[in-house]
Amino acid sequence: MTAVDDRRVHEAFENLEVPEGFKAELIRGEIVMMAGPDKVHNRIVQAVQDQIPSDRWERLQTQDVAFPGEDSEPQPDLVVLEIGADDSPGRLVPAPAVTMLVEVVSRTSAHRDYVEKRSIYAAGGVPVYLIIDPFEGKCLVLSEPAGSGLTADYQSKRTRKFGDPVPLPWVGIEWDTSRFGTLPPLTAVP
Repeated sequence: MTAVDDRRVHEAFENLEVPEGFKAELIRGEIVMMAGPDKVHNRIVQAVQDQIPSDRWERLQTQDVAFPGEDSEPQPDLVVLEIGADDSPGRLVPAPAVTMLVEVVSRTSAHRDYVEKRSIYAAGGVPVYLIIDPFEGKCLVLSEPAGSGLTADYQSKRTRKFGDPVPLPWVGIEWDTSRFGTLPPLTAVP
């Protein structure tokens, strides 16, 4: 893709009129539009947000994040940053200001959440990436980002099942997952 094409994609994304009930993200140069999440998804995001102390942390739902060097502007389910880390106006939070990003897996987002966004977030140096999977009933805590581009990843990976406490020392809590709802397992399409 040429620089002209990159500008055109960004311009199209900036001017995109997203229908009500949908959200759009720019993921490695592709505009991805998806239906809004279901109630189980939203309840999990709310339960996570409610446990993060608001006196120290901004907890922003569906906030666009800018990643230097990446042709991506994802919209994580929850963006956590220290109060005052980014007081600029606009729709984009710069990745270097972010402490933790949270994605709750949906029927159509599993590959993006586990693979594409994982490398984008690691390449952007986001200290903690939390993937919550209601289809598997588990949480994956990723930390210690390393690398760049498509090969970037997190060096530390911890999995906890729903119901088990999840230590999140980066935000100063032990996180309670006992209220997280589950969904029937995803099945592969033949």
